[in-house]
Amino acid sequence: QVQLVESGGGSEQAGGSLRLSCAASGRAFSSMAMGWFRQAPGQERAFVAVISGSGATTYYSDSVKGRFTISRDNAKNTVDLQMSSLQPEDAAVYYCAGKSKSQILAGTWDYWGQGTQVSVSS
Repeated sequence: QVQLVESGGGSEQAGGSLRLSCAASGRAFSSMAMGWFRQAPGQERAFVAVISGSGATTYYSDSVKGRFTISRDNAKNTVDLQMSSLQPEDAAVYYCAGKSKSQILAGTWDYWGQGTQVSVSS
C-alpha cells in the first residue's frame, strides 16, 4: 500500500512563493510518475503538474506553467512543488498523487495524499 503525505501548505500574499512537499512510502518510488492536483471550494479537482519516474519529463497545466516547478528526489522518496508568483486563484487544497507507471501519460492516478491547504491573499 502506497502512502503519500503532503506538507508545506500555508498562507502567502499574492506574488509570494510556497513550496509543497510529498513524502511517499510503500512502493519503489522511481517506478511511479507523481503529480500534483488542486481543488478550490466549489470546484472539481484539477491537474497541476506531473513528473515521470526518472524526473526527466514534466508537464504543467497552462494556468501554472512558468510559475510552478515540480521536482523529485528518488533517493528521499519525495516530490516537491515550488510555487512562485502566487495569485489568489491558486488558493486551494493541493493533493499529491501517484501512478503505478513511470511515464507521465501511462496508467491512472492510483494513490492520493490527504491534501494540504494553500491560501493566497491579494
